[in-house]
Amino acid sequence: MDAANDPRLGAATTWLSIFTSASTLICCALPALLVTLGAGATLASLVGMFPQLVWLSEHKALVFGVAGMMLAIAGYFQWRARFAPCPADPALAAACTRQRRVSKVIYAVSVALYLIGGFFAFIAPLFL
Repeated sequence: MDAANDPRLGAATTWLSIFTSASTLICCALPALLVTLGAGATLASLVGMFPQLVWLSEHKALVFGVAGMMLAIAGYFQWRARFAPCPADPALAAACTRQRRVSKVIYAVSVALYLIGGFFAFIAPLFL
């Protein structure tokens, strides 16, 4: 089996896409939300506890680039797997179908997180 047809690789990229998409929220949407809610002191103490947040915010183009690349790879694997056969055994076929639905939901959540983070990082500052 080659790497392009390996279901474990597709599942791994789907999970990695949600983690990279969540990083876009941490770098950009979370600070904007805290400041909007008047919780600037909370943001300051959060940055004091986790100074890496500053690095993520300073390099948001890199963060969004990596997240977009992971989403594109995960989307490619989702697209390729949509018509892949499931096992003939009814129990395994049900598990296969359920895993495909879960994978699609995870991918959709990843894309939504990416878009929300992108809005707060690049579009919302234009209106402020």
